Amino acid sequence: MIVVMQPNATPDQVEHMVDRVRAMGLQPHLIRGSERTVVACVGDERFKAPEQLAVGAGVEKVIPVLARYKIASRETKPETTVIPLGSGSLGGAAVGLIAGPCAVEDRVQLLETAHAVKEAGAIALRGGAFKPRTDPYAFQGLAEEGLEYLAEAREATGLAVVTEVMGTGQVPVVARYADVLQIGTRNMQNFLLLAAVGETARPVLLKRGMSATLEELLLASEYILSRGNKQVILCERGIRTFERATRATFPVAAVPALKQMTHLPVIADPSHATGRADLVEAVSRAAIAAGADGLILEVHPNPENALVDGAQSMTPEAFARLVTACRKVAEAVGRTL
Repeated sequence: MIVVMQPNATPDQVEHMVDRVRAMGLQPHLIRGSERTVVACVGDERFKAPEQLAVGAGVEKVIPVLARYKIASRETKPETTVIPLGSGSLGGAAVGLIAGPCAVEDRVQLLETAHAVKEAGAIALRGGAFKPRTDPYAFQGLAEEGLEYLAEAREATGLAVVTEVMGTGQVPVVARYADVLQIGTRNMQNFLLLAAVGETARPVLLKRGMSATLEELLLASEYILSRGNKQVILCERGIRTFERATRATFPVAAVPALKQMTHLPVIADPSHATGRADLVEAVSRAAIAAGADGLILEVHPNPENALVDGAQSMTPEAFARLVTACRKVAEAVGRTL
């Protein structure tokens, strides 16, 4: 349930309600909207009487939240959460672009790509320093050396850095270098890792598991939110089906469905969804038309020689063309890019 405070509720009244919720054995989470403050009550509510809270000073009403993902639900917070990122943000009127190589291969490759995507209009640089690979003999990333290159690229371009963290032991070191911690599809239900990033001050980009439902994605986000980190970005990266023409199947309807279910910003990953560079622009346009708050795209200066996922990586020139095409779609649906 959520306790909706009156518009003129005082800080003391809000704090009193937080104490009351805690005294009932529930975990209070303050959500401050543009007009009202809401206290989300997380925990076992089966034997709790809402009337005990409804009579509190400054309380407007107590509303049951039917969704299991209490904090992520749009019932709890009707306004879309806006997360600042680099020179822009995700969740507002502007569509944000995150772009860069799948893996950080060397300093020259990363800096060349960072300058190119910045010039084309990206607000953040993606790049994997730690790479989860199905094949144990494949390139696993440069580890902390790769993080140092990412930090240097941020210094040179002003782009925010988005990079993946694969385990709880990596969280402190990645958080020292990155602006956004990415949780990949294979770790969407790594609950210890979700709790660990939930205790950091860094925004978290949470990718949908390749076989996960939307509710499972939102429950995974709840692990992060319930630990105090309210800056979660959801990413639709395609799901595993019987189709083999593309690497995954991109369910475009998932974007508007998530936007109805949650206040968290929703972005799309057409690179992983298709696995084919020639399809990335079309799927990017579709995602923006469907309401995506941003895109995360793979760009490499020489895809033919990329150590990871060259087939789905665009050249910087192709990325620039995609930005021009997507800008027209964004304007058509009342947004900017």
